[in-house]
Amino acid sequence: MKWVKSIAATTLVASLLATPGFAAHAAETAPTATKEGFNLTILHSNDTHAHVEAAPQRATKIKELRAANANSLLLDAGDVFSGTLYFNQFTGEVDMKLMNLMGYDAMTFGNHEFDLGSSPEGHAALAKFVKGAEFPLLGANLDFSKDSLFDGLQFKTVAEDFQNGKIYNGIVKEIDGEKVGIFGLTTEETPSISSVASVEFTNYIDSAKKAVAEFEKQGVNKIVALTHIGFDDSKDFDNDQLLASAVEGIDVIVGGHTHTKLDKAVKAETSFKNPTIIVQTGQYSENLGQLDLTFDDNGAVVEYFGQLHALNDKENPVAADAEAAKLLAPYSDKIAAVKQQSTGNTAVSVLDGKRGLWGVRAGETNLGNVITDGMLAGAKKIDPEVQFAFQNGGGIRASIDAGDITVGEVMTVMPFGNALGIVKLTGAELYEIAEHSVKEFPKESGGFLHFSGLQVEFDGKAPAGKRVKSIKLNGKELDKAAYYKGATNTFTAKGGDGYDTLAKAYADGRVSEPGTVDFEMFIDHLNTLKTVDAKVEGRIIATIPFTDIAKGSETEGYVRDLYYRDLTQGTSATTYSPNANLTRAQAASFIARVLKLEAKGEATFSDITSLEAATQKEITALAEAGIVQGQNGKFNPTAKVTRSQLALMFARAYNLQHDAKTGLTADFSDISKYNKETQDAIALMQDLKIASGSNGKFMPNNNATRAHMAKMLSNYIPYVKESK
Repeated sequence: MKWVKSIAATTLVASLLATPGFAAHAAETAPTATKEGFNLTILHSNDTHAHVEAAPQRATKIKELRAANANSLLLDAGDVFSGTLYFNQFTGEVDMKLMNLMGYDAMTFGNHEFDLGSSPEGHAALAKFVKGAEFPLLGANLDFSKDSLFDGLQFKTVAEDFQNGKIYNGIVKEIDGEKVGIFGLTTEETPSISSVASVEFTNYIDSAKKAVAEFEKQGVNKIVALTHIGFDDSKDFDNDQLLASAVEGIDVIVGGHTHTKLDKAVKAETSFKNPTIIVQTGQYSENLGQLDLTFDDNGAVVEYFGQLHALNDKENPVAADAEAAKLLAPYSDKIAAVKQQSTGNTAVSVLDGKRGLWGVRAGETNLGNVITDGMLAGAKKIDPEVQFAFQNGGGIRASIDAGDITVGEVMTVMPFGNALGIVKLTGAELYEIAEHSVKEFPKESGGFLHFSGLQVEFDGKAPAGKRVKSIKLNGKELDKAAYYKGATNTFTAKGGDGYDTLAKAYADGRVSEPGTVDFEMFIDHLNTLKTVDAKVEGRIIATIPFTDIAKGSETEGYVRDLYYRDLTQGTSATTYSPNANLTRAQAASFIARVLKLEAKGEATFSDITSLEAATQKEITALAEAGIVQGQNGKFNPTAKVTRSQLALMFARAYNLQHDAKTGLTADFSDISKYNKETQDAIALMQDLKIASGSNGKFMPNNNATRAHMAKMLSNYIPYVKESK
């Protein structure tokens, strides 16, 4: 029996997902029995970005799920290209062969499939991928007709009698006697964020309406949109929720592009009679998606249940498929040889190329600093008048581990081989560029810029376009009327990522292109450093309104993190009160917010009824989860919290979401009189680097302050995941 859920039960999920920052973790109702109708299972992937090292695990899970679900489709929502050395070396060949082995039914194009368009070979690698694919590729809003490499490959039709290795608007698959239509869409933003050359893009809404109409004309009433437009991408371009609300007749959207991890399927908010269900798996082959559906006789989804199968979970590992591992082995051997070539330089600590808030697409990182420093140094060799450099975060694709820095690591970080551009800009134009860089913050943006030579301060909660407060060049405010010379990559210099100001400068002839490649400049710069000990230096500062937090202090960083995650608003509009003692109610609120816990019942503590309703629910949620306890029916919300009590709360929160760590011991001399649970909690805090002591002591009985909570909560955030 398949596990499914009713349409009505997910209205809450959809409405919550309309709220910025909600992560699709709303609780599901108990699965119900499958109704009479046509049952279909869609297995799906997206944004794998050449992470073929996880493909054997994906192959295993696909085989397992296909064996359990006779009526199934296997779909990929694009961005197979770019991201690891496998792509740099083999330009999609290994991905294509593995997808053939897994038996994919169809794939749509992602924006990164077009990354090589400006290379001397153009889209040759993409054309080879299409020809070698043992499945069709779908692109209802794409036109390849002006690129001779694709002659004979594209058919601008919805086809039931389709061929593998060809491009269609859509296809019709017959499954257990039922016809299912599948069409593809790629984001209209692609020309500004990739190198499309002569490939043209049309409006996604118009293209979708035409595809649906054609399916319906052919008698197909079960329709899947296979999209690479993003779950919640910018409304200026396109996204899956807008598509669902604008085009009637789409039953399912299997999406990609925004790397959104939808743990559960989402029912889109539309005005149409029949529902549209949206799914997406995240990124990098970390998960395989499964969507179980039941359609009625009219082709409407009446029940569904979506879930993700983790492929890299160390606690529940997936075995590698032997055939896929054998196919991958010769490619892996070649990659291993490349990776082992040393640059002759050493990183003292990890050079940070991660995603998420404060990652390369939403904050300053030490890796972004080293890259832009190298770009500036390389540009100065060509033009000594260059004063600064900037690099788009979307062009930084991975981190570099501490220790020996290899050529392979560098090429994984910078896989596109972008060339240097030197651009002449006014101070006013630099303000426009900086505004565009931070307009989406704290949401990630591939256009978020890293700087060398410039220091940018901005208010990340001010209206977009009015965020940048200050730009300094080596400590001095920019003159908006003066001209400056800066370095960047030619992708950005030509207006990539929507930088219209730079596109205008390029059109005006204010960009020179020396041709130096980004990873070459980076390695040259590493060679001057030998030992790389890069730090986050305050080149990009998202300001906070609290005047009682010392600038540059450790606490400022932690409070900034909480402020931009909407986990604190301070004790007033301008104060955080870092030295104030933390109360039990405040501690409960902080932890409930970060865990996204919601109360299932009414408050049971008699002494919290005077608190705000939201606080009552937060305390109740933590009590229900076993993270906090009361005494004699009371919670004592205004009581102060000690450091040991706070450690207990965090440890219980951790154990709620993870398998408990055992055998840990803390080396603090002042905790021996506490019970085992408290000692274990303190040991866990030390092991996870969430809290530390001083001079060999933890000071467990000291009152915790709001500054302590900011540190512990910020340090705990990487461990937050959906509760078991």
